[in-house]
Amino acid sequence: MKIYGISGLGADKRVFDFLKLDYSLIPVEWIKPLERETLKDYSVRLSGVIDTKSDFALIGVSFGGLVAVELSKLLKPRLTILISSVEVKNELRPIYRIIGKLGLLNKLPSNLFDPPRNIAQFIFGTDNKELLDSILDDTDLKFAKWAVNELVNWDNQDRIKNLIRIHGTKDKLIPWRGSNKVELIENGEHLMIVDRSDEISKIINEKIKTHLNIA
Repeated sequence: MKIYGISGLGADKRVFDFLKLDYSLIPVEWIKPLERETLKDYSVRLSGVIDTKSDFALIGVSFGGLVAVELSKLLKPRLTILISSVEVKNELRPIYRIIGKLGLLNKLPSNLFDPPRNIAQFIFGTDNKELLDSILDDTDLKFAKWAVNELVNWDNQDRIKNLIRIHGTKDKLIPWRGSNKVELIENGEHLMIVDRSDEISKIINEKIKTHLNIA
């Protein structure tokens, strides 16, 4: 079974390098969003890179989890795995939804979506500061602005089937607010897929075997 990995704000598919999975993981390359394109429409275009002729699963990290949810509704994978992400809009911080309703982000220049590195390191919470800095340096700021705007305006309320959720108890960017069952990583922060990759890999491998009834 193939697993398609959808990363965060656009340049961090490298986070999947830290996972040790028993299955083939294929990072999905981001495509450029069209002008005023919604996340739902963007996901429809992105879905073309996924081979649905054989069994597959999705892993979505952070913003990529929102995309994974939209893809899951379209493509019906065997499993969808969310890491440091959300399933429905009400699991986001209320302040994010308020910002979305006010339409504030559209008025900001793209360069404001490149955070100071010390602030980013605190918010993302990772010991691998060199990797985070490199990811941020490589991020397309126009993409980042679009992605953040789509996150705060995301309106999904549909639960999806065959879902596995993994979240850190100290995630500052997207704190755990969900109601569905979740595997909580004690003291895990937003970029725990890097710092706690062994624990996360073990959970994913075990959950996949359970869901697929593999002895």
